[in-house]
Amino acid sequence: MLPYGRQTIEDDDIAAVVAALKADFLTTGPTVAAFEDAFAAKVGAAHAVACANGTAALHLAMLALGIGPGDRVVVPAITFLATANCARYVGAEVMFADVDPTTGLITPDTLRDALARADGPVKAVLPVHLRGDACELPALEALARDAGAVLVEDAPHALGTTATFGNVTEMIGDVRRSAMATFSFHPVKTIATGEGGMITTNDEGVAQRLRTLRSHGMVRPEGCEPWWYEMPEPGFNYRLPDILCALGLSQLAKLDRFAARRRALAAAYGEALAPLAPHVVQAASPAWSDPVLHLMSVLIDFEAAGRTRLEVVEALKARGVGSQVHYIPVSRQPYYVERYGPQDLPGAEAWYARCLSLPLYPGMADDDVGVVVTALAEALGL
Repeated sequence: MLPYGRQTIEDDDIAAVVAALKADFLTTGPTVAAFEDAFAAKVGAAHAVACANGTAALHLAMLALGIGPGDRVVVPAITFLATANCARYVGAEVMFADVDPTTGLITPDTLRDALARADGPVKAVLPVHLRGDACELPALEALARDAGAVLVEDAPHALGTTATFGNVTEMIGDVRRSAMATFSFHPVKTIATGEGGMITTNDEGVAQRLRTLRSHGMVRPEGCEPWWYEMPEPGFNYRLPDILCALGLSQLAKLDRFAARRRALAAAYGEALAPLAPHVVQAASPAWSDPVLHLMSVLIDFEAAGRTRLEVVEALKARGVGSQVHYIPVSRQPYYVERYGPQDLPGAEAWYARCLSLPLYPGMADDDVGVVVTALAEALGL
């Protein structure tokens, strides 16, 4: 069975974890800082703060910005639940932005519309680099700034992705256009720690606040007894153990290889899928984006093919090919419908109606792309 995504764990990864298990610190030790330093250097940020998972990273980002009740946070409707939920964790309200139906990405126009609909102060905008493609950050940054909001990039899909704006190439995570960027190291992501997250920032004060909040809000004032600690405000136990950071360090050293493999597989998909057009097209990639794709998303005209998505998913499974849907619009979730009512987001609905994620991970063999596309053609009767 070819799953839609899976981790690549090799002998040196296992050795790194074993070494961490034999070391003095299983958690809150030196491997955490080593992973943070290596990650910051890799993406070009001044600081990186490790935490328990990508959701914790988003929650910490909201806390670090002081967002709370009465504030608004703009989130694209096509994303995982956590992007919206992090605003609710701190009592803020969610404004759902529509997306481009061919990329799934928030755009300047859809952000402008969401800002216009806001019935209170917008404090943060959370663009999601969906699938691994970069959003149009300069324009989003300008719109957010004009609205008095800060940009926080939700970037779990985009580790290794670069974008070129005005002939300048930027790395997603270098946070030159945002206050913070958040990442996830879930097994299907580009590098894996089992569970784990990271926040990058160029603001030393923000980095320190994130570190305090991830460990119960505890601080140790200078000049106090060695056992003394104080808690100016409650935080959370969102620490990432040394064991998992050791795996993260080993995986991070392979990022360039993983990225090259994902790009090669994406190129192979592009060629193999071309004959299935117009019934099947690969999700569009913006001109400025050079992605390391986390998801191989295709857009399928199920009605023209005379198949439902469920029929296609089941037919693929019968042929040994896994698939997934990324994502159901978060605005459709019962909690958000009850809170905000039905949302008119045609781009998000159009994306959801057609999207399907096919297998993409470094461990795929060269021939697997052909196997997947052949199975898809058969499932659609093409």
